Amino acid sequence: MLESTRTVDVERVKNDFPILNRKVNGKRLVYLDNAATTQKPKVVIDALVDYYSRYNANVHRGVHQLSIEATEAYENSRKKVAKFINSPTPQEIVFTRGTTESINLVKFAWGSKFVKEGDVIVLTLMEHHSNMVPWQLLAKEKGARIEYAPITAEGKLDLGEFERLLALSPALVAFTHCSNVLGTINDAEKLSSMAKRAGAVTVVDAAQSTPHMPLDVQKMGCDFLAFSGHKMLGPTGIGALYGRKEMLDSMGPFQSGGDMIKEVHLDGARWNDVPYKFEAGTSNIADAIALGAAVEYLTALGMENVRRHEVELLRYAFEKMSRIPNVKIYGPMDLESRGGVISFNLADIHPHDMASILDGEGVAIRSGHHCAQPLMEHLDIPGTSRASFYVYNSTEDIDVFIGALLKAKSVFCV
Repeated sequence: MLESTRTVDVERVKNDFPILNRKVNGKRLVYLDNAATTQKPKVVIDALVDYYSRYNANVHRGVHQLSIEATEAYENSRKKVAKFINSPTPQEIVFTRGTTESINLVKFAWGSKFVKEGDVIVLTLMEHHSNMVPWQLLAKEKGARIEYAPITAEGKLDLGEFERLLALSPALVAFTHCSNVLGTINDAEKLSSMAKRAGAVTVVDAAQSTPHMPLDVQKMGCDFLAFSGHKMLGPTGIGALYGRKEMLDSMGPFQSGGDMIKEVHLDGARWNDVPYKFEAGTSNIADAIALGAAVEYLTALGMENVRRHEVELLRYAFEKMSRIPNVKIYGPMDLESRGGVISFNLADIHPHDMASILDGEGVAIRSGHHCAQPLMEHLDIPGTSRASFYVYNSTEDIDVFIGALLKAKSVFCV
């Protein structure tokens, strides 16, 4: 396990990730698709193997030794996650399949109960589809309406227009903490405070912020916050919803059956306590335990160091990319307002063509609309190429990336 240090020792970190030893198309793998999903350190992989090898059993339901050990590990992971985002209590952490399911849980269990006909829901133009489509469905079901806060020319939220929309007394305000396209970091504490003063419930999509910077939900003051394990070195199929306990207590169940039930009779049932009320059926035990291992790994690195490392990579990448003619970078250029994501286009090279050329050089990036089609429509582009950084990336990786960009430029004669 890594010890906390003042900076991220990239070479030491790289050694913790088995996949980084492989080659792609005969070249060293340079993985720059971290906004989509991150690679897994050996401690996370080992946590999965250890559970299945030594104490595979269901949780909360057995008095035998394996079940006791599984339950203890599962609940310890909940405590680690709560501490990681400074939740006041582990009871406010609901394990889900990830950000999308967390937001849908709020949509079904809170929105279906409390949003009424004629209510206003405020979103932003930079939302991922997962923090847009559930609210569109809810608005249609309830006869509510959605208003979208626009962005400025530099890719930041237009705070003046956001405040104007809050004057409509919305029932709900949902926004991304960090845009997966623009990299824009929204001031979640300020936006939550403004929304609360307007009487709105707040939902924060933290899929792109929880893995990359220190988070404090108490300071942030939001009602709900959603994130995914696979974007923060954990397994796929696991994530969490933070919800203030009074909010979770006020909601009905999301799904029914199994562990979310306290007791059942022929004439009805009583639900389990929070958070188990929202964890129906057999939980994703192994992946929840491995998420705890990922949280421990990041905690040992220090989230301040993770953020500092990514800012340095951004600075280096911006400087290198600025030397290439016809490169267009989207989003804020000031580093303090941006996460470790660079969406770009090079002349008229299609993003999919760009990704294919880079793949030939062993460089993995993402191309397309990044599940943010309304934002792409606003930018008047079909999509972008996107490079995104994490703890195991280095300036040497960026040098390889830049070399691949130059090769793409030469191939397409631009």
